[in-house]
Amino acid sequence: MKTQFTISVLTENHIGLLNRVSIIFTRRRINIESIAVSESEVKGIHRYTIVITEEEELVKKVIKQLEKQIDVVGAFYYNNDELVYQEIALYKIPTNVLVAGGKAEQIVRHHNARFLAVEPEFSIIEKTGHKEETQVLFNELEPYGILEFVRSGRVAITKPMKQLKEYLKELEITSLNN
Repeated sequence: MKTQFTISVLTENHIGLLNRVSIIFTRRRINIESIAVSESEVKGIHRYTIVITEEEELVKKVIKQLEKQIDVVGAFYYNNDELVYQEIALYKIPTNVLVAGGKAEQIVRHHNARFLAVEPEFSIIEKTGHKEETQVLFNELEPYGILEFVRSGRVAITKPMKQLKEYLKELEITSLNN
């Protein structure tokens, strides 16, 4: 049965690695629903957060392939209940629909979104939450005229307490013993 998984790939920061990582998914005909890459808490290590919907057996094979990449330090997969995760969405709407505390402003406040900029011609709104939450706000603002919309990929932190530094230390010990 296909399930949504979040894959966390820890890597060194080298040119072309994103391409090599994405090819692994492409070759297996797996659609990447979201991808976010950033520095981690350990200097020199970056974290790829990749969301896919696939069968667990195939995810396990992808993890093994990812770990074979030279610059990959480690790869892990998680179910949604093992993570705390969010996305950020930005909405650009005409400022005139917000004038005089109209319905559009009530919608923004009801969704606990915040105004990042209010210009004469447009306003920019930020909403963080799960994809479903940011989509609901989009759907409710759409009748008022969304000029632009963008949503980030998922960013996630695992609930288990094992820290990246501990994992890296274990890897170092394992490689010294081999």
